[in-house]
Order: sequence, then C-alpha cells, then structure tokens
Amino acid sequence: MSPLAPSSGSVTAVIGAQWGDEGKGKLIDLLAEDYDVVARACGGANAGHTIVVGGKKHVFRLLPSGCLHTHAEIILGAGMVIHLPTLLEEIALLRDAGIDIVPRLRISCEAHILFEFHKEIDGVLEERRSKTGTDIGTTRRGIGPAYMDKAARMGIRMERLGHDISEELRKRAHDLQTCYGITLNAKRELKQLHEAAAILKDCVTDTIDLLHEHMQAGKRILIEGAQATLLDIDHGTYPYVTSSSTTIAGALQGLGIPPKVLGDVIGVAKAYCTRVGAGDFLTEVQGETAERLRERGGEYGSVTKRPRRCGWLHIPDLRRSAMINGFACWNITKLDVLDTETVIPVGTEEKNGKAVMKEFVGWKTATVGITAFDQLPKQAQELILFIAKETGIPVRYIGTGQGREEMIVRS
Repeated sequence: MSPLAPSSGSVTAVIGAQWGDEGKGKLIDLLAEDYDVVARACGGANAGHTIVVGGKKHVFRLLPSGCLHTHAEIILGAGMVIHLPTLLEEIALLRDAGIDIVPRLRISCEAHILFEFHKEIDGVLEERRSKTGTDIGTTRRGIGPAYMDKAARMGIRMERLGHDISEELRKRAHDLQTCYGITLNAKRELKQLHEAAAILKDCVTDTIDLLHEHMQAGKRILIEGAQATLLDIDHGTYPYVTSSSTTIAGALQGLGIPPKVLGDVIGVAKAYCTRVGAGDFLTEVQGETAERLRERGGEYGSVTKRPRRCGWLHIPDLRRSAMINGFACWNITKLDVLDTETVIPVGTEEKNGKAVMKEFVGWKTATVGITAFDQLPKQAQELILFIAKETGIPVRYIGTGQGREEMIVRS
C-alpha cells in the first residue's frame, strides 16, 4: 500500500470544506491507486474536477477523477442526476486517450436522468430571479430542476434507460409550456436516451448490492465528494447553495453505505478561498489582489469558465465544515499560489458580520514541486501549522503545484 493511503477502514471519503474548486480531484487521483472502487454519490455535471497528468489536463464533470486508474471500478450513485450526453462525451474523451471505462462503469438504477428540458427550466428560473435581483448564479446545467422533479416524485430514473418513456414525456409537455413557456422537444430527448442506452444499458445496476458485496469481500472504496460543504442544501450559505447534500452524510446516503463502515474523511481546502456565484464571502478581496490570485491559481470554472471570486482563508469556515463532516485530516491545496504574496491574511473569527484577519509574512520564494514539509520556507510551515492548531485537525496533504506528483504527504 502506498504511503498516501489512509490506514483506517475500508471506506475513505474526500470532501470539500469551502465552496468547491478546492482541488479534490488531485487527491482522489493520488489515493485511487490504493482503492478497488471509486464512487461518486451526489450532484451532477455542475461539478468539475481537473487532473493534470504528464502535463495533460483532464476535466471530469460526472465521472470521478479516480477513473484514470484503470484497475478501479467506477460507481455513480443513486444521489446523482445524470445528463447522459455529458457522460457519453466524457466516456468518448477517455476512449480517445486510450481508456475504455465502460466495462468497469456501474451506474445506480436509482440515479435520476437529467434532461435537456431541465437545463431550459434552469435558465428560465434564473432569468426570473435576475429580474428581481435574487439570482443565485446557477451554472444553468439543470441540476436544481432535476432535483425538483426528484423531490416531487416526477423524475425518471436510470432504471428506465432502454425503455419507452414517450408517455412520461407527453405528460410533462403541458406542464413545461404552462409553467415555464418551454416547448418540449421529445424527439431530441428520446434520441439522446436511445444513444445512451446503446452504450450504457449494461452498466445500470443495483449499486447498493454491489457496494455491500465489495465491502464484504474486503475491497477498499474511495468516495469522491462533489462541490463542497458550504454549498450543502442544508448546511451551506442558503439560499446560495446547490440542490444536493455535499457533506459526508449526503455521500453515504447517495451511495447507500452505512456510517459504521466509514474510515477516514479527508477535508480539502485551498490555502486561500474562492467562490462562484452570489452569496456571502467575508474574506473576499477585490481589484489587483483578486486578479493576482485568480491568474496565479487559474481560478476560472472548469465547467462554466466563469472567473471565480477570490479571497483569503477563513478558519471559522474550516471549523464548521469539520464539525459537520468529522474530518480526520486536511489536504491544503494550492499553497504555491501564495508564493508571490508579501502578506498573507487569514480570517480567524467573525465579529459584527465581518472577518477578523491575522496577517502572516509571505515567503516570496517558489514552493512549486516541493514534496517534503521541512523543505518548505519557514513562513509557509507556520501557516500550515496555524491551520492545524486552530482547527484541531492535522494537515496531512499539502498541494504544491498542479501535477500529480506535486504533493507533500506528512505522517
């Protein structure tokens, strides 16, 4: 077993602690070598994970980033809403790269299908909110409307793939026109389903039975969290959140795994912070500082390409995420983005709706590619140790660049 792999339990989870885009995909990619199964539980194609291997960038929206490891079985759980054309596109891109994932892909029969009309509803709703100044900044990928259908017991699940759903679509047509002014393109929806069924029908199965068989056989399972805790529908910065549960509890629910089998939960946070869309961001910065962080960190949405709002780390956010998820350790990512900063502020508490900041002296030297903690500049070490002390959780993984190998692992 690699020294990267956590030691406790057969099930390990990687969960974002901020507003997403923390760099979870890189840690998943590193850990996946030591796991038999990589599973994604919730969300849809609004989540984007970017992996850089051998200088080549891979972006995943539905498939977990651990799928680059060809030994691992890949599971898409019941908590997901799956846009089939996007999934087929990802499968095709992997095939072009010499990786055929279909033989080892398993999709929950309970997962919901996200249709083109869900994306159209998303656009209509956001336009309506925009007119009243209450827009959320949704990715317009149809995630919210798909979960609305699921909650209303109107959704169509993956178990229907390969079946004739013309009647279900016919029943939706009137509602779409009346409520949203949308004309249902049933021919397009059915064509996409037919194309997906030709490739994926044999991948659809009862993944709860499958996962429990794997656990009974002693296989190791890695859960890849999508988005992050502060976007959770219950515990995030409501209403500026996503439509699913992004915590470890949501991941277990989405996969049908009981809490008693869970080993380590690893929290992932950037050494600074970003956010996409509207909502509070107490440590946000503007102007030249924001632009510098954005450009050095490549802070543009992997799905939407929108520029991300940038700011500083906020310790109370990490503490809250840790309370909710029970993190065993941290992965602090993108430390190298701070290499040029003269002063590095960190939010330590909140008073009267504002962040109280503590300033750290910048190290003003390159940390890119460093793989040993004692080789980091003293000031960088102090920042990492401060995060561990203030949260009460050790920092085990430290990202020092985009590449797969640019990671410090502490025992």
